[in-house]
Amino acid sequence: MSVIRTAGGYSVTLRPRAVLAGTACAAVALAVGVLAIGSGEYPMAPGDVVRTLVGQGDAADAFIVQELRLPRLVTALAVGVALALAGAVFQAVVRNPLGSPDVLGFTHGSATGALTAIVIVGGGSAALAGGALIGGVVTGVAVYGLAWRGGIHGYRLVLVGIGVAAMLTGVNGYLLTKAQITEAGRAVLWMTGSLDGRGWGNAAPLLAALAVLVPLVLLGCERGLRMMEMGDDAASALGVRVERVRLTLLASAVLLVALAAAAAGPVAFVALTAPQLARRLTKSPGPNLVPSMCMGAVLLVSADFAAQRAFGGQELPVGVVTGVLGGGYLVWLLATERRAGRI
Repeated sequence: MSVIRTAGGYSVTLRPRAVLAGTACAAVALAVGVLAIGSGEYPMAPGDVVRTLVGQGDAADAFIVQELRLPRLVTALAVGVALALAGAVFQAVVRNPLGSPDVLGFTHGSATGALTAIVIVGGGSAALAGGALIGGVVTGVAVYGLAWRGGIHGYRLVLVGIGVAAMLTGVNGYLLTKAQITEAGRAVLWMTGSLDGRGWGNAAPLLAALAVLVPLVLLGCERGLRMMEMGDDAASALGVRVERVRLTLLASAVLLVALAAAAAGPVAFVALTAPQLARRLTKSPGPNLVPSMCMGAVLLVSADFAAQRAFGGQELPVGVVTGVLGGGYLVWLLATERRAGRI
């Protein structure tokens, strides 16, 4: 393990196995991305894809890659990174492997906002994205406020989040019953999680948020997050302003989840599984934020590639693939936690 100090006074802890795992995941994500760009009705060899990406392809290849396929890939990478980072933050803050946006109700809140935009407002894609963002943020504020009792306790946050998720599930079901058939079909497709037809306009807001929030979490809050895993009292004794750090982390995670949902819908289970898989790869204590982000990119890009190509001519929404795989992982995780006596 080594510590690197930056000119601004920040320090970064590097663990060789974590660096190797993160690098390997990033390489796999990029390799799958190249394969995804090169497949389809207009196939391209991986070498041609790479040449086109660096500006050396012909006009037809450049159009196919840069205008049609690359935006979808970039959106998938950004959504995977955002969800995984948010999941790692939530799990570290509540000190519970089940602490993820899927369980705590934040994705349900984004779905409520999007359904309101579709069913009640009757808006288009921009209104849907805005509704998802507002719904996720409002849900985050509500969960935090309801869980506050002179401070935030991890299990109380989980229980409040589960309760809010249950209520929002009922609200979402009601909104679907009030929708016209075309609106309901559009809403259900969005709620499943889909990257179909995504362009640069879908990716740009999330990429801008990642450019701000990732450095904030990694450089500004990671040390505090590591200290808080030892308990609030120990972290306070080490000079960490616990509530300020926790609020900053939760606000950042809620924004990432809401923007990811605005870009691709509430893609299930990536935020839950990516941090846990990264922890098992690195075998390192702490939140493993960077390996989790790389793992999230791998999971979503691979799931989207499988959704497009693994079922013949039938393309599935990416949320179907992540839901099936993530649901199996959740059952395994619950069984493991039960055998360990933690639930």
